[in-house]
Amino acid sequence: MLRWAIIFLIISLVAGAFGMINVSNVARRISLVLFAIFFLMFLAVVALVYLLGSSLAPVTLLAPALIEA
Repeated sequence: MLRWAIIFLIISLVAGAFGMINVSNVARRISLVLFAIFFLMFLAVVALVYLLGSSLAPVTLLAPALIEA
């Protein structure tokens, strides 16, 4: 998704350089929306890893002690 956001950003810049304002504006909006979706998904994954990592860490730390006992 980030790749598509970058592609639309480049399209927006090139269209703006050639004076195609409408195409540039549409490509810029698409790029911003895709980047926002990418960023929100990234934050969701980071939060999920943080929450699951903190809940799974004690289990993995206790597992060797349970095996030896």
